[in-house]
Amino acid sequence: MRKSTFHALAFSILVGLPTASLAGSEDIVIEDAWARASIGTNRPGVAYMTLRNTGTDPVTLVGLETPLAMMPDIHETTTDSNGVSSMGPVGEIVISPGESVSLEPGGMHAMLMRLQAKMIEGETFQLTLNFADGGTLTVDVPILGIAARGPEG
Repeated sequence: MRKSTFHALAFSILVGLPTASLAGSEDIVIEDAWARASIGTNRPGVAYMTLRNTGTDPVTLVGLETPLAMMPDIHETTTDSNGVSSMGPVGEIVISPGESVSLEPGGMHAMLMRLQAKMIEGETFQLTLNFADGGTLTVDVPILGIAARGPEG
């Protein structure tokens, strides 16, 4: 077999084989993003939203970025049997196909630590979500009043 024929045959076999791939961040839809205004920059800010996976494979959220905060992260609030609440990082979040993950008050939320500017009602900021497939998704997050309880205010 000539060398060029062998290479063509090998290439066609490889191209035809199924390959593993990561689920795409392009399958994520962000709904109802919002944040509360901050009193200043000494305390962390918080952002909320719903992430919906419209695809057929799980998608993994691995991190956050925003020019507004030096240390954005996903945290979760939990309450023990004595009624004492605490908060800590959750790490990666897997969003199953056809499912949604809510970042909401009293549960998981985007914690915006080391704010670089005050979060002012009526303004917006960009929050970029980083996924395991290397994709990113940036959302403009409206800042509502300090007493807001949901995306409607």
